Amino acid sequence: MNSQHNPEIGRSVQTGSIMTNYHDVGSGEPMLLLHGSGPGVSAWANWRLSIQSLQSDFRLLAPDLAGFGFSQTPADIVYSRNLWLEQIVAFLDATGVDKVNVIGNSFGGSMALALAIHHPQRVNRLILMGSVGVPFELTPGLDAVWGYEPSEDNMRAIMQVFAYDQALVGDDLVRMRYEASNRAGVQEAFSAMFPAPRQRWVEAMAHPEADIRDIGHKTLLIHGRDDKVIPLSTSLTLQQWIDDSQLHVFGRCGHWTQIEHAAAFAHLVTNFLKST
Repeated sequence: MNSQHNPEIGRSVQTGSIMTNYHDVGSGEPMLLLHGSGPGVSAWANWRLSIQSLQSDFRLLAPDLAGFGFSQTPADIVYSRNLWLEQIVAFLDATGVDKVNVIGNSFGGSMALALAIHHPQRVNRLILMGSVGVPFELTPGLDAVWGYEPSEDNMRAIMQVFAYDQALVGDDLVRMRYEASNRAGVQEAFSAMFPAPRQRWVEAMAHPEADIRDIGHKTLLIHGRDDKVIPLSTSLTLQQWIDDSQLHVFGRCGHWTQIEHAAAFAHLVTNFLKST
């Protein structure tokens, strides 16, 4: 498949044993965008609207983490938070970025926290959106997302859980994301990451309270009030545990903050990163 015909395919760089597909767009202070863990997701699918809005102010680096999108992994790979963290650090090294603003969506929020906790010198400011990373009871929405089996009907149901505004879940978008989830090898990788029972993976992606409380980075937390995948309580907990943090909650918003409130989201992020 040619990147000319598929915007999800960007550049490639070797990061350890993983050939990472990524997007490097715009100029200015670097920002690392870490995507969520929905079926068939890629950095481009997750961040396409944000990339359009933010590229005039920042250098945007958006990698496909191992097992997602168009990054290529060894056949015997074992997915874990440590594996993804090693990939992220190797990616920053390979792209020549010493210190970066980090924005993590959902699963990507746990990885953003991991980078801030284990490599604090690599992080400038931290943005966590609908973030995993603290203990919570597995929601029916997240259980459905991680338990997805490829079909257009199942993809439509998943996307209806993600979105507060059901008008966003059109036939073309459903079909596109279903086809992405049904590419050769994609479902095999996805089903290997979070097999049932899934509460254990919520806990595996959570960080010790003491480690989160030690985070000294200026942090912006963003959440949709009506999120059925990751409960608002996670961001309330993070706001209590991270000393230099602020929380913005969007009403009439599900798990797709950066899509359902794209312009306001980009404005919020820009103001936070440019404030002194």
